[in-house]
Amino acid sequence: MDLTAAYGFRMDWIVSFVAVARHGGFSAAGKAVFRGQSRISEHVAELERALGVQLFDRTAHPARLTPEGRALVPHAEEILRRLNDLTSAGGEVRFGTYPSAAAWLFPQVAQRLPAEVRLHLVEGPSIELEGALGRGEVDLAIRPVHPLVASESLDHEVLWTEPLVAVFQQGHPLASAESVGLDELADLPLISIGETSGGRQFESHLAFASAGLNPESVYRTNQPQTLLSLVRHGLGTGVTNALAVTTANLTGVRLVPIRDAGVERQVAIFVHRDRPRTPALDQVIAAVQAVQPPTWP
Repeated sequence: MDLTAAYGFRMDWIVSFVAVARHGGFSAAGKAVFRGQSRISEHVAELERALGVQLFDRTAHPARLTPEGRALVPHAEEILRRLNDLTSAGGEVRFGTYPSAAAWLFPQVAQRLPAEVRLHLVEGPSIELEGALGRGEVDLAIRPVHPLVASESLDHEVLWTEPLVAVFQQGHPLASAESVGLDELADLPLISIGETSGGRQFESHLAFASAGLNPESVYRTNQPQTLLSLVRHGLGTGVTNALAVTTANLTGVRLVPIRDAGVERQVAIFVHRDRPRTPALDQVIAAVQAVQPPTWP
């Protein structure tokens, strides 16, 4: 094969092929390199078509390398090693996340990375991170699963779940309660996380809707400190996710569990499946996955 023919090969094909060979199957390979199993299968099939040989015996479970596949493995691994050497001087990764996740997660990720990997923090509301990732303004995004993303080009993996909590001003009759119910909260002036318009379904909205309740929020904000300040000044009772307020200043407020919320916030790491993965990005993803999920009292 001459050099010009190599231009038609995608690095993703080689990464997926080596992952299947190393991890013993398409499903295990997908988990290892943070891609869907169908995407891994497509990459391997494209490589097989380009080479004109079958690399795996798919009638076996799990799939086994053919003789041609076994012969290709050391060459494919050498390509990846040389690419890693070429980029081992490091690189920049644009880390998109919303404020409370930035406060809790970002420092732990940064501490796990070598000095040559440079993290650029890009903070923004959860609903804006999808567009930033789609436009290539960030390389990964940490955001809640809800509101659901519209793009089919984004893959995600759930990192942790967190409960909804009520936030009362100290001195409120329910501030000392062990827990509160959605029906009790629905009768109060509420301050919630979310948009003032647009109809996006955040977890607090879903919780009330699932219980057949439709309370009006007197205020909505995407900033946890703003929500806490509004509660602190007696302007309403907050309903939000636990991490948002446990990473903030809780002076003058009390957190109370919601016993029948029925909904938890799922926070996930999102990547764009069709963009090339750099070694630096892989290191950041591995660092994110290594952080233990937050715990709640």
